[in-house]
Amino acid sequence: MKKLPVIIDCDPGHDDAVMLMLAVGSGLFDIKAITTSAGNQTQEKTLKNALRLKALLEIETPIYKGCEKPLFRELIIADYVHGEMGMDGPILPDPTINPESLSAVEAIAAILTNSSEKITIVPTGPLTNIATFLLAYPHLKPRIARISLMGGGAFRGNMTPTAEFNIYVDPEAAAVVFNSGVPITMCGLDVTHKALVFQEDIDLFRSIGNKTGTVLADLMDFFSIFYRKERTELNGGAALHDPCAIAWLIDPSMFQSKTCYVDVEVTGKLTMGTTVVDFFDVLKKTPNAEVVYDIDREKYIKLIYDSVKKLP
Repeated sequence: MKKLPVIIDCDPGHDDAVMLMLAVGSGLFDIKAITTSAGNQTQEKTLKNALRLKALLEIETPIYKGCEKPLFRELIIADYVHGEMGMDGPILPDPTINPESLSAVEAIAAILTNSSEKITIVPTGPLTNIATFLLAYPHLKPRIARISLMGGGAFRGNMTPTAEFNIYVDPEAAAVVFNSGVPITMCGLDVTHKALVFQEDIDLFRSIGNKTGTVLADLMDFFSIFYRKERTELNGGAALHDPCAIAWLIDPSMFQSKTCYVDVEVTGKLTMGTTVVDFFDVLKKTPNAEVVYDIDREKYIKLIYDSVKKLP
């Protein structure tokens, strides 16, 4: 089976780490590059975490450093969820490898320019790198097959009542992406708050017995602390957001979705950073996103388990 060529743009991040485990372990992707964004932690820390994961997963994929801060705003980080290093929990050694010399934006441009086929981009952090690329290289937009992203939400938020973290951190960047004309799959909080990991799932991951399975379980132990304390409506589950953007590419049949028109609020006093999803077609505008809103949780957990079993 031919592998799908992808560029992964992430801000590791516990759920970003699991997303990378799924992408690599599934064996279904030709990962052309991993580019890092500032979001869950600073760019310096998310870059280090990406390099740590490269070593853990024993992959040769080049890693490129992305933008240090949002397009127009100061950076907001999620250390209250992900910890001081951004991926707290497991003890992973400091990286002994370096990122590539090109910037993330330059790397995306070079890969798209030189590829004989269209590339799918999978962003799971703030969309700063992707928007910067689209603004700098608009002629390369036709080289993108699809953007499958984690961010936003039609009916809920987690930074405000209506705004999700990745979009809230850089709403102007998100607006560029959603108005780009590139096909988009949006895995927002509507689906990711159903993509839950419970203690029995963590125990299952630990039972795999390999190095990556142990790291995965340690990551989820730490990640779950926030959710059990602050997101009691999830009944002890932790929302494993980012792997949804990869899982949808692997098996969209495990999800439910709807094509909708989506825009991003960049000025609202109460709603800044909200993905305004016309779920009921009030505006009669041409849809620009596949909005994912439900998931078969058991299949999702099994997909992650089966993929991690194949890793070191």
